[in-house]
Amino acid sequence: MYDNCIIMAGGSGTRLWPASNSITPKQFLNVPCTDETFFCQALRRAFSVTESEKENSIVIIAGTKHQKIIEAELNKFSAAEKKRILFIPEPCAKNTAAAIAMAAVYCSVASKKNNPAMLVLTSDHIIEPTEVFTRQALLFCEHIKNTGLAVFGIKPCRAETGYGYIEVSGNKKTSMLNATSLNVISFHEKPDKETAEKYLKAGNFLWNSGMFAFSADFILNEFMSHAPAVLLPFKNLKCPQENAYTKKDGIMILQNWDGLSNAYNNTVNISFDYAIAEKCTGVIACSSEFTWKDIGSWDEYAALTACTNKQEQHFLTDSANNFILSDIPVAVCGCDDLIIVIRSAGDGLKPVALVAKKGTTQNIRSIVEQIKDQNINGLL
Repeated sequence: MYDNCIIMAGGSGTRLWPASNSITPKQFLNVPCTDETFFCQALRRAFSVTESEKENSIVIIAGTKHQKIIEAELNKFSAAEKKRILFIPEPCAKNTAAAIAMAAVYCSVASKKNNPAMLVLTSDHIIEPTEVFTRQALLFCEHIKNTGLAVFGIKPCRAETGYGYIEVSGNKKTSMLNATSLNVISFHEKPDKETAEKYLKAGNFLWNSGMFAFSADFILNEFMSHAPAVLLPFKNLKCPQENAYTKKDGIMILQNWDGLSNAYNNTVNISFDYAIAEKCTGVIACSSEFTWKDIGSWDEYAALTACTNKQEQHFLTDSANNFILSDIPVAVCGCDDLIIVIRSAGDGLKPVALVAKKGTTQNIRSIVEQIKDQNINGLL
């Protein structure tokens, strides 16, 4: 079992805009065909790889502006489950390298165990079945007790331009017992279509899931070697005093860690992949046996809900194959293959509607950029 599981729950939430936004990013939307959010499902995965009796073993990292929604999500869990969770609000967003560096420092100074084993999970993916994920994650745990960095790789099924890639060799690591694990040659950022097709044809590239395993000492040494500007502002943080924590409805929150705000103000804004993963040596990847879906567009979301998309409150005539997500009635006449997402007013945001032809929703990012360029408040 891992000593600590870190759940990254930040983000601005633009790929599933407008339902996903700066106030309610994607991880707090319901997984298609379920009544549970992406975030809650990530927590259940974290429960499966940590000791059930250990308090504060699951560390949630997200911005202060998402604190209320995180508290609401955590209140869906039992008192015993809440005891296993610690929420650390970030004073400001500084990307994934800073969040992981801070978490590693916290686990190192606050853990009763020397050199705790850590697993970093994303909070906005669909992973099924949990049992397979758990088995593979625990095999990683055995590897990192010695040394090294392990990453979950996903076998690509298409030439996807929206994901990073991991180039691997065909040599299996014997320390991973019977799991399929591969030596990582290099990490590659999101490619163009032609490059993605080359990766798919080559057969030795995996999608980068963004989930990593390592020991605290190892990753802190890697930060010192490759990205000291990220880590050094956090290095002098001491084990939090008792009064640094607050408890709300059974949820432990590290609200007042002395020096944390100053550390965030002085650290560097860079991703963990750029700062550390791409520079590590001896990295291994497993070709994951579980099903992994990023749901990076409304087309993907709509495809998963096609069998259960209920239209009772909407009115359609001479129309087919439309996806509608709206809390107000929608009428569609003479239109096919549309995706319609309507966000009514709430959470301080303006009401807005998205109407897109199926197959085009990857272009939503250009709409988001237009809104940013025009500096229109209340839409994102």
